[in-house]
Amino acid sequence: MARKISDACISCGSCASTCPVGAISEGDAHYEINADTCIDCGACESGCPVSAISEA
Repeated sequence: MARKISDACISCGSCASTCPVGAISEGDAHYEINADTCIDCGACESGCPVSAISEA
């Protein structure tokens, strides 16, 4: 199951740069994870400075 980015996201882009499959992109309100591309590795979660990413 893909990870999810909450509204706590500050749109810093740290998660996108740590994603090995490029599943994260900038959305309208904050960064978003493409569930079809996400391999659920957790790299983005550990790279988020505000803990805005969690398991969906």
